[in-house]
Amino acid sequence: MLSTTLSRRLEQREIHYGWIVAATAFLTMLVTAGTIGAPSVLILPLQKEFGWEATEISAALAMRFILFGLMAPFAAALMNRFGMRSMALTALTVVFTGMGLSLFMREVWQLVVLWGFVVGTGTGLTAMVMGATVATRWFTARRGLVVGLLTASTATGQLVFMPLIAALTEAYGWRAAILFILGMLFVSAAAMLLFMRDRPSDLGLRPYGQVVDDPPATSTLKTNSPIDTLIEASKTRIFWVLFLSFFVCGASTNGLIQTHFVSLCADYGMTAITATGILAMIGLFDFAGTVASGWLSDRYDNRWLLFWYYGLRGLSLLWLPFTGFEFLGLSIFAIFYGLDWVATVPPTVKLTARHFGRERANMVFGWVFTGHQIGAAFAAFGGGFIRDTYASYLPALMIAGALCLMAAPLVLSAGTTKLKPATVS
Repeated sequence: MLSTTLSRRLEQREIHYGWIVAATAFLTMLVTAGTIGAPSVLILPLQKEFGWEATEISAALAMRFILFGLMAPFAAALMNRFGMRSMALTALTVVFTGMGLSLFMREVWQLVVLWGFVVGTGTGLTAMVMGATVATRWFTARRGLVVGLLTASTATGQLVFMPLIAALTEAYGWRAAILFILGMLFVSAAAMLLFMRDRPSDLGLRPYGQVVDDPPATSTLKTNSPIDTLIEASKTRIFWVLFLSFFVCGASTNGLIQTHFVSLCADYGMTAITATGILAMIGLFDFAGTVASGWLSDRYDNRWLLFWYYGLRGLSLLWLPFTGFEFLGLSIFAIFYGLDWVATVPPTVKLTARHFGRERANMVFGWVFTGHQIGAAFAAFGGGFIRDTYASYLPALMIAGALCLMAAPLVLSAGTTKLKPATVS
C-alpha cells in the first residue's frame, strides 16, 4: 500500500506520517467546507432564475446546517467503527451525488432535498469531527496546532472559494460553479483513498510526540455509542458551557455572515464579486488567526482565550453597520472579524479532550459541534426571515453581536470536573 511505503520513507527522514494524514484531512475538510459555503453565493442567482424568496432558500440552508451538526457525533462513532477513510469516501460520494443532481433542479423542494438533506448529511459525515479525530489520535505533541490548522481549512474553504464561485457564476452561470465543486470533490476523494490511514498503529507508529504506548481501553461500549456518550457528557457543566457557547459561535459565523453577507452587501449596492472578495479576506485572516489560536491553546488557559474571542467577535459584529459598507471599512472589519472567525475551535477541542479523554473526545465534540450547527441554522433561517420582514439585515447583526458578548463571560464559568473513565459493567 502506498501509505505504508511512504511512511517508511518519511520515517527515514524523521518525518512522522501523521503530517500526511493531517494534510489529507486538510484537503478533504477544505473541499467539503467549500461545498457548504458555495450556496450562500448562489442565493441571488437562484432568486433571479426561479423567483424563490430568501426565506425559502434560507430554509434549505438551515436544514443543511442542522444535519451538518446532528450527524457529527454519529459520524465520530462511525469513524471509530469503520475508519476515517471509509467514512470520508462515503461522505464525499453522498455530497458529489447531491451537488451533481442539483444541476437539474427546477423546484424549491428539490433545493431543500438536495442542498438541505443530501449535502447536509454528506458533509456531516465528516464535519469538524474529522479534524478532532486526526488531532487526538495522531498527535500528542502539537495537538492544538493541528486542530488550528484543520479548523482553519474548514473556514478557509467556506470563504476563499467564494470569489472563484462568484466569478464562475457571473461569467457562465451557477451551474458552472457546481461543476467546479464536483471536480474538487473528486480530487479530494482520490487523495483520501491513497493517503488516509485510521490510526498510527495501522503503520506500526505511535502518535506524534508520544514515547510510550497508550494503555489498553477498559471498555468500548460507551466509546462507540454516541447516545450513551451524550447522556454521560450532559451530566457535566463543562459540556453545556461548550455547547451553548458553540451555539453562539455558529450563529455569529456560518449562519449569519457566511450565509447572508453577499446579500447584505447587495442591499448597499456592492457586487457579488466584491462581497466575496471581502469574505475571502476574512478567510485568509481566519487562517492566520485559527493557526495562532491552536498555538496559543497549547500554552494558555483555554477559557480565557474563548472569553477574548467571543468578546472581540461581538464587538466586530456590532461595529459592522457603522462601516458604511464601503471597501475600506469592510476591509478593517474583515481583518478583526477574520482573525476570530473560528479561533474558538482549538480551545474548545482542547477543553473537550482534557475533560472527556482521548477516545471519547471526538464524539463529545461532535455533540458540542451539533450546538454550533443548530446556532448556524437559527441564524441562517432567522437572517432570511428578518430580511424579508424588515427589509434589512441590521437587526440580525445586533442580535448576533449581543449573543457573542453574552457567551464571553459564560465560558469563564466552565468547571474543571472531568468525566470519569468508562468501566466494564
